[in-house]
Amino acid sequence: MMPNQLLAAGPNSKYQTSGSSPAGFLDGLWHGIICPITLIISFFSPNVRIYETHNTGVLYDLGFVIGASGSLVGSRIQAGN
Repeated sequence: MMPNQLLAAGPNSKYQTSGSSPAGFLDGLWHGIICPITLIISFFSPNVRIYETHNTGVLYDLGFVIGASGSLVGSRIQAGN
């Protein structure tokens, strides 16, 4: 099975292949930044999710929250101008 090309989380991600290391802080940051896009894609593709379950724990969560808040708050600030 080939990992998805979007570097997105999900059952077909590179982190789910055998012998791979879990997603860390930078991966969480990336997944948080792209979460609005991956949410829409996940409606049409069962191989894409917004959150990687095979992760390092608190560091991944921290990166995800920072990325998600940056992408969601950043878009709100731009919309307000």
